[in-house]
Amino acid sequence: MSENRRIDELRRRLDKDPSSIAFAQLAEEYRRMGEYVEAVKICRDGLQRHPGYLSAQVTLGRALVELKNFDDARTELEAVLKVAPDNLAAIRALAYIHQQTGEVAETVQAVPVPREAPVPTPAPPTAPVEDIAAAERAEDDPALEELEHWLAAIVSDRTQHR
Repeated sequence: MSENRRIDELRRRLDKDPSSIAFAQLAEEYRRMGEYVEAVKICRDGLQRHPGYLSAQVTLGRALVELKNFDDARTELEAVLKVAPDNLAAIRALAYIHQQTGEVAETVQAVPVPREAPVPTPAPPTAPVEDIAAAERAEDDPALEELEHWLAAIVSDRTQHR
């Protein structure tokens, strides 16, 4: 039995019923464990049976980001945003891609942030201590302000086009 009972349970469900949507949860568990190649494989297999399963597409996109496969990740994440423009995980992953590929400044200039419309600030998620420490280090990153403007522009643009 593996170290992770959750994975074992999901594997059994998927073995019993290969058409189960449990593939998305299994892939997410693997992604969280840092097993990105396995997560991608599981997502791609499951999405053949369940195309358009958004949470699986987000998991696939996020695993591809970790593998530095930014083009394929962007394709998956943009497909999610066409259907669910407020999907925060997809927005954040796309923003990360833009930051990693050096597209932040260009994106910020191309999508102006309307100053008169307030942009809602999401409540901070409950995070483990190591995530909080990483967030505090990120605050010192000079690209963070540009990234926040870019995200605000996306939210504003999506809100206006509903």
